[in-house]
Amino acid sequence: FLGLGAAIVRREELPRSAPRALDVEQQRVLLQAAEESTARDRAIVALLLFTGLRLSEAAALRLADVRISARKGLVVVRSGKGDAYREVELNALVRAMLDEWVAQRAKIAQEGETSFFVSRSGSALSSRSVDLAVRRVAARARLELSAHVLRHTFVTGLVRAGNDLVLVAELAGHRRLETTRRYSLPSKADRQKAVSDLEIDF
Repeated sequence: FLGLGAAIVRREELPRSAPRALDVEQQRVLLQAAEESTARDRAIVALLLFTGLRLSEAAALRLADVRISARKGLVVVRSGKGDAYREVELNALVRAMLDEWVAQRAKIAQEGETSFFVSRSGSALSSRSVDLAVRRVAARARLELSAHVLRHTFVTGLVRAGNDLVLVAELAGHRRLETTRRYSLPSKADRQKAVSDLEIDF
């Protein structure tokens, strides 16, 4: 009895569902809304959605950390949890949006400013300002979300595509594989679909 009780307690301490993530249609709507936003806000949304950077990591990016060529690109993350170093590749959509922002940034960045994301006055953008940029685009898309939901969406997408959890953990900057495994848990939508699929016409 005591052994069973202990097992139940441990089970209840575990997350019961995966972190909230956007489905494909919501991602599409968000990107469409980003098209109507500023080049900087477009770049922020695309970067977070397709690289899974933490809010603080995006704000801490330096211009030299973003490396883009005609056919490939990556971001170097130097300020993740535990000051870990990792590289995350960029897909074509992100490269295009970052290129557009880099061209605009060159016109407004203060002399000597090394931050990748800058304000209209040309100074470094804070983590709060990066999050507000995401929320502005989300509001335009009639979605309620924070920057962290985009990170969850990135990791969830990798897991559901069948990628090895060790690879996903590396891309996400997770120090513990248990953190990554959370994303393989069923979501609220999964549970709703499972129950709905049991319906029968009569």
